[in-house]
Order: sequence, then structure tokens, then C-alpha cells
Amino acid sequence: MSQKADIGLIGLGVMGQNLVLNMNDHGHTVAVYNRTTSKVDAFLEGSAAGTRVIGAHSIAELTGRLKSPRRVMLMIKAGKPVDLVVEELLRHLDAGDIVIDGGNANYKDSMRVAAYLESKGLLYIGCGVSGGEEGARRGPSLMPGGSKAAWPHMREIFQSIAAKVADGTPCCDWVGESGAGHFVKMVHNGIEYGDMQLICEAYDLMRFDLGMAPEEISAVFSEWNRDKLNSFLIEITADILAYRDTDGTPMVDKILDRAGQKGTGKWTAMAALESGIPLTLIAEAVFARFLSALKEERVAAAGILAGPTVTSGGDRANWISDIREALYASKIISYAQGYMLFRAASEAYGWHLNYGGIALMWREGCIIRAAFLDKIKAAFDGNPDLPNLLVDPYFRDQVQAAQGAWRRVAARGASQGLPLPAMFSALAFYDGYRRDRLPANLLQAQRDYFGAHTYERVDRPRGEFFHTNWTGEGGGVASGSYTA
Repeated sequence: MSQKADIGLIGLGVMGQNLVLNMNDHGHTVAVYNRTTSKVDAFLEGSAAGTRVIGAHSIAELTGRLKSPRRVMLMIKAGKPVDLVVEELLRHLDAGDIVIDGGNANYKDSMRVAAYLESKGLLYIGCGVSGGEEGARRGPSLMPGGSKAAWPHMREIFQSIAAKVADGTPCCDWVGESGAGHFVKMVHNGIEYGDMQLICEAYDLMRFDLGMAPEEISAVFSEWNRDKLNSFLIEITADILAYRDTDGTPMVDKILDRAGQKGTGKWTAMAALESGIPLTLIAEAVFARFLSALKEERVAAAGILAGPTVTSGGDRANWISDIREALYASKIISYAQGYMLFRAASEAYGWHLNYGGIALMWREGCIIRAAFLDKIKAAFDGNPDLPNLLVDPYFRDQVQAAQGAWRRVAARGASQGLPLPAMFSALAFYDGYRRDRLPANLLQAQRDYFGAHTYERVDRPRGEFFHTNWTGEGGGVASGSYTA
């Protein structure tokens, strides 16, 4: 009888191949298939030579080589390709078998596929995978969600290959139902957008306000990586700024200032808009990439539009300290907003997200891994019903301590004409969140004036709605809907 594999994997791109080798290293026998079957042969003859990996040249052959319940993981392009493979798998799988999508799927697609497979008697896991090629090979952060009955059958495999924190705890645990796994990965990527933009703004301040050379800024980031800002993105930023081209000049200065994206940050901002959550920092990070893409327009505008002359001045050490504090405070805002979106999605979709557990899953293996995440886990361990990270004692005190520096940096950026959209929006959100009264009372009056949209009154119980005939000609009929 042919050897049976523990799991099958479809899609032998770099991520798929590295996950297979990672599974093999941890004692799991993997059967593999790729639509271009020559890739299967090349993999078996190349990096998978001498392993337990089993090749298959069709989906039927792949499923026939699996132990029951059969587990098939997809590492293929999201969208229509997943739908097509799912349909093919349904011809060969039985009730109770498990399909795992480890691609970068939109969480709504994940929800749809989960419902479809469950209606056919199969189980589904949508699993966010973070850490890039190296993470896939040596230990990624894994965020599985979907059919809860599937988790016991995948727990050992996933937790064995995942990155581990210092005490050996795997950066992988069950996230929640339906599309929760891909939703958490989406928010992870949105926070990644925010972190990267904040770091770029800190770099911009040092480079063009303080007049520092890239290698000097590299030394600052290296120092920051030894304190509360310790993170993968700070670490690689220090490396990038120290790197020189073959002619000895800083490589970073030769890279075109036009940023790309794959869309997950935009998905996060769209989910926030749909949920009514003010995810201002991540949205600004997405818009900053859009603005950077207008390179030709910006070059033309630079010769037309005036701004202040940037002048270096002041105590450099003090300004660097202020930038550090502004960066940390803004980072706290980014995560606070991300967790607000988690809470809204959990309520909307009936998920049971483990907020502290999510922070632990991000502690190692993923792009946003940072020492900072321990503080988030501690906050939710202390209060699982914490309404917002900003009211946790640690984060409250950190933001309070950073306020002076944060405001000085924002003012400095504005006076010097340096755009700081992420830091500005973070500070504006903080000031809005801490205000017990905002000018939205005037906004509601405006809406009622031109559209009879009604308003609530501070001197009457919540839930009672009123309309004023502001001009004497509008009549007493109010709009039939009210959306806060």
C-alpha cells in the first residue's frame, strides 16, 4: 500500500514550498500538487530531495494519498482560482474532510467559502500566514479561523510549525469562526501599513528637518530597537539605512519614492468604513501610498506650489527623543484602532475573538512582531472586556508621558512643511477620543437644517429624536431614518 500523507498542499510557490519543508522538518508527511506539474517534479528533485514529501500530478491523486480525515491546504492566488480548486476538490473529498486556505484571501470570500463547504458537509479553515518566505520556512505566525470542528485536526501541525515565543508558546491559536482568520490577518497587514508609514515619517523628520545622513539615522533606529520600540520593522529599517550601493553611497537615496501595495491595507480601511470605526491612522497610511504614486504630478507641483523653507535647528538629541516618543504614541493609537475594528467585527459576525491571544500570535514570526505586543496581551489578560487599549493603565500612562513630545513633533512638521499624515491623524484621534463633547452637535443641526435628519438632545433621554423647522418654511416632517 502506498504511504499516506498527513496533509496535502496545493500551490508550490515560494510560500507553499517553504511551508511544506517546515512541515517535513517537524515530522509531518506532506503530499504536494501544483497545476503546472513540472513544478512538482522540480521540487521533489530540488529542495525536497531526501524528504518524506510525496508528489502528485492531479488533485485526484493528491486526495488519494491522504489519511482520513483528509486535510488539503491551498497556497494559491485568492479569488477565482480558489473557487475553481474548491469545486475540483469537492469531487474527491468526503464529509468531514478539511480544506485550508492559507492564501491572502479577503475575509468576505473566506466567509463565503466556509459557508459553502459546510453546506456540503466539509470543514474549512481560513488561515492568515505572516512572516514572508523566511517565516514560512522557519516559523510563521498563523491565524486560523473557520469551522471549529476542524481545529483539533490541524492544531498539532500548525502549532508545531509556527514561530514560538521565549517560553515555547506557539504563535498560532484558534482565532474564531467563519472568516475570522483572514480578518485578523487583514488587520495585521493594515497595522503593518501604519507602522511602516510612521517609521517613514520619523525618518523624514530626521533626514530633512534635522539634516541627518542615512547612516546617522540608522544608528538612531538601532538604538531604538533596544528599547520599547524593539520590532522587526525598526530592525530592518536600521539595516536598510546603513546599506550602501556599489559606489559607496546610501542605497535608500537611490530608490524611487513611489510606494506599491497589494490591497490588504485598503481592505482594512474599507472594513472600518463599513463598520463605522475611525481607523484614521491606517487609512492615512494607505492614502500616503496613493499620494506617493503620483510621482510625476508631485515633481511638477514642486516647481509651482510654495511651502516653508526647511531649516535645521534646535537640539538634535532632544528632537530625536521627541520623535521617538511621537512614534511610540502614534503606534499605540494604530493598535488601539485595530482592536476597535476587531471588537466591531466580532459583534457583527458573532465571532469570539481572543484579543490577547491575537497579540501573542503576532509576537514572533510575522512582519509586525514587536516586544510591544506583550503589553497588549497583558492588557487583555488583565481585562478581557477592555473597551479600548487607551484606557489600559500602561497605554494610558505611555501616551500621557509622550504628549508633550508628540505635540511638539506635530507642530514642527507643520511649521517645516513636512507631511506627517499618520502622526497627525493619530494625535487628532487621541484628542477626539478623550473629548467628552465634539462639534458634532453643529453637524447634526446642519443635517437637520438641509435634510430634516433629526437630532437627539442633551436634556432629553437618548433615543428620542427631534426636528426643528429652522427657516419657518421647512414644515414639521422629519426624515425617516437616523444614522449616528
